[in-house]
Formats: sequence, structure tokens, C-alpha cells
Amino acid sequence: MPRMDVGELVAIDVHTHAEVSAGGHVSLSAELFGASEKYFKEHPRPTIPEMAAYYRERAMAAVVFTVDAEHATGHPRISNEEVAESCAEHPDVLIPFASVDPWKGRAGVREARRLVEEYGVRGFKFHPSLQGFAPDDRMAYPLYEVIQELGAIALFHTGQTGIGAGVPGGGGIRLKYSNPMLVDDVAADFPDLRIILAHPSFPWQDEALAVATHKPHVYIDLSGWSPKYFPPQLVRYANTLLKDKVLFGSDYPVITPDRWLADFDKLEIKPEVRPRILKDNAARLLGLCAQERTARS
Repeated sequence: MPRMDVGELVAIDVHTHAEVSAGGHVSLSAELFGASEKYFKEHPRPTIPEMAAYYRERAMAAVVFTVDAEHATGHPRISNEEVAESCAEHPDVLIPFASVDPWKGRAGVREARRLVEEYGVRGFKFHPSLQGFAPDDRMAYPLYEVIQELGAIALFHTGQTGIGAGVPGGGGIRLKYSNPMLVDDVAADFPDLRIILAHPSFPWQDEALAVATHKPHVYIDLSGWSPKYFPPQLVRYANTLLKDKVLFGSDYPVITPDRWLADFDKLEIKPEVRPRILKDNAARLLGLCAQERTARS
């Protein structure tokens, strides 16, 4: 399988979900997945090899992860090792991230180190609302510390979530944990940790913009929403102050990159900024440009 050729890519999608394992195990309980389908509309659950084929057809790369929320939900996760190994079989288009429930303490820290050092994982996905923790809770700090030490990326879900929407009590999921201001403490206490605030952060969009503008290593991905619904201040900042820190993400499979890109084409984004959002910013953040230079030297 050929290595990733960044120059040939149309875009890099920094936010996609592995929703089903090779053995058929799904990432969410039936109740929570049903709520997500009602919120985002019904969608397929592709395997990771199917995701690779999908993105290869479109000359795109994709970051792939699942969410480990075993402590809060009791639902077994999809194996991080499976995600990483499956992505390694498709290195031309897939980039492995992992997810470690911060409630796992020292065991989680050991797992994170092993996943980076032995499996080539490039980052970690956190979903504070689903995992039931505040990002600034000190119990998660040892996990951030090892992620920073290893040069990996921490990607935090921010804003409202479709998971649990409409279920009584929202399935026990608390939206307050996904306020991006809670990640500001993390960025302050771990100044070398590269952080992505996932999604337009409704109802805290201004907070996300403030954190990303203030903290040098905080980025914003645009996943989970069609661009036609982006708040005007998000578009304004993407065109100006944050033009080097905004990233294309779809939230595939709940939103396809085809739909996202079609709506993005209609957005008033400066021509010189558009390629930064679609590919260049992510390639730099993920170290793919340096990787490509090394491969060709």
C-alpha cells in the first residue's frame, strides 16, 4: 500500500468516526445510537476498510477514531488497537487517533503511551459530555501530560451533541462539560499540547473563538454542521484571525464530506484561505508535510 501523498490530496478530514468493529460491535448503545440517527438522520455504519475506500475515491485523507466512554455509559468501546491496525492497512488515506476514557486513571495513561509508541496513534478524542467529565478536572491531567510529552493531539468535542438528544434526560449526558472555556485551563496548563476544539461550539461559539485566538496551539474543526449553518462570527474569524487554525472536518458518517464540501463551496471564504482550511492547516498540524518530505528524500 502506498504512503500518503499529501500533494495529491484534495482535502484532509480531521473528524470521522469508526462506528462498528470488524466483528460487528457498535460504538454506542442502541438507545443512544437511535437518538443520534433521529438527530442527524439515518446513516450507514461503514467499516474502517470501507471508510478507506470511500476517502480514496475522493482523493482525501481522514482522521479516524472512536469514543471510549465505558465509565459513564457502561457500553464497551471499539478497540483502539483495531482502529490503529486497520488504519495502518490504509496509510495512504487514513490517520489513526484513539480514545481513552480519562476515568481509567493510570491504566489509561499507560494505554495512551502504548498506543502512540507501538501503534502509531497520532491523537486522542475526548467527548466530555459523553464521558462524563469536565476537561479541567485534574483527574484527567496525567493523561494530557503523556499526550503532550509524546507530541500527540488532544481533540475535544465541544458544544451541543446529537448523542442522547430527545432521550429522557438526554440519556444522562450533560452539555455543560463541553463548554470550550473548560479547555482553556487545559491549554494554559499544558502550553505545548496541541488541541482541536471540535465542531461549531453551539451555544458557546464566541468562547471557542476566544480560546483559539488566545492560545497558540488551539485549533477549531468545522465538523458536525453543514457550513450553511455556521455562525457568521465563525466564518469571519476563519477568514481572518484564525485562517491558519481552522480545519475541515465532516463528522462522517453522520455527515458526508460530499455534502459538507458542496455547502462549503457556497460559503464566502477567501480563495487564499479555502485551501488552508481544507488541507494545509491539517497537514501542518498532523506533521504530514514533514512526513512527505522525509519519504521523498
